[in-house]
Amino acid sequence: MIFKRIFLVTLLLASFAVKADFVQILTPEPQQGSMIVAKLVKGDNVYFNQHKLVKSEQGIFVFGVGREAPEQVNLVIEDKGKKYSLPIKIKQRQWKIERIDGLPPTKVNPKSAAVIARIKKEASLVRQAREQLSKADYFSRSFVLPAKGRVSGVYGSQRVLNGEPKRPHYGLDIANKTGTPVVAAAAGKVTLAHKDMFYSGGTLIIDHGHGISSTYIHLNSIEVALGEQVKQGQVVGSIGATGRATGPHLDWRLNWFQTRLDPQLLIQDL
Repeated sequence: MIFKRIFLVTLLLASFAVKADFVQILTPEPQQGSMIVAKLVKGDNVYFNQHKLVKSEQGIFVFGVGREAPEQVNLVIEDKGKKYSLPIKIKQRQWKIERIDGLPPTKVNPKSAAVIARIKKEASLVRQAREQLSKADYFSRSFVLPAKGRVSGVYGSQRVLNGEPKRPHYGLDIANKTGTPVVAAAAGKVTLAHKDMFYSGGTLIIDHGHGISSTYIHLNSIEVALGEQVKQGQVVGSIGATGRATGPHLDWRLNWFQTRLDPQLLIQDL
């Protein structure tokens, strides 16, 4: 595992105290965009934002906080019929501004009814793939960078497309020539393999367990099939410039269900 330090957190709630040995936070310095891995040492269940979290046989669980996460979030621990609130501090971040020009206007502001319907349909497919809940625990192991190349875009940056402010960017962009191999950052099961989405072009989603998934977009080719089990480091596709892209690159994304996380936080020495 890549998580080297263990942080213990405690809280007094009314007359009930969460003991220091209830939960171990295994992710060093949780921050906005973090995938947070923890271990329930004592207690029956754990909840985050009213979502009951899945635990492994060893008590390992995971959740994620997004770009706009506040300075503190709370887990709820259920033990013998009693519930306790457990606060976790979230480091706040500063975000870059990225300006991208030269995009086709129809890719920035599509107006065709047929195109808008296509976008909605494709977005639904992506949401469904990210809602998969499996008991696999591949998320708790180390991740590898899925492609070689130059980092050309980062998570959380405010995007200005053709001079028009748009939503923040939610992935790590790796630029390289078309055809450069893309490998699975972690083992898992393919839950979406689509060769041509309007915005993301060739799109691949791999489930790593407990709601954690990684997405690879703008792919030139996809080398795996829906439902296939893949190993970490296995070639799953190649870099391309499909969808809304100005040049060949991989946009690698990480999600906890629909919460968008920063995959770069999982890579050491990038």
